[in-house]
Amino acid sequence: MGIYVDERLCNSCGTAPEPLCVRDCPGDLMVLRIEDGKATIRDNGECWDCAACVKVCPTQAIKMRLPAAVVVRGVALRGRALRHKTVWRVKLRDGEERAYETPATGRPPFNPGL
Repeated sequence: MGIYVDERLCNSCGTAPEPLCVRDCPGDLMVLRIEDGKATIRDNGECWDCAACVKVCPTQAIKMRLPAAVVVRGVALRGRALRHKTVWRVKLRDGEERAYETPATGRPPFNPGL
C-alpha cells in the first residue's frame, strides 16, 4: 500500500504553521518539497498504512493506494477525519460514490517518541 499526494489539490494547509499531514504522520514520513512547498512522502516503503495523513488533509489531496491484489482500476478511496468519526468515500468505476463511517477510537494519537 502507500499514499499518493495530488499536487493540484495540496495547498500545504494554507496558513497553518505546519501542514497537518506532516504534523500527524507517526512515522515522520511526510515532508514539504523545497521547490514548491507541496507535501510528499519520503519513502512509501516505510509507510505504516495508518492513513493519518489521509484523514487530516483538509483538501483531500492525499489518497491511499491499495495493493495490486485488491485494486480495481478506476476506484478511489478518500477519508476525512471528523471529531467523532472518519468518513470514507469510495468512488467506483461508474462514477457512483459511496460513503462509510468508522467511529473515532477516543484514544490519543500514537506517539513513538514516548
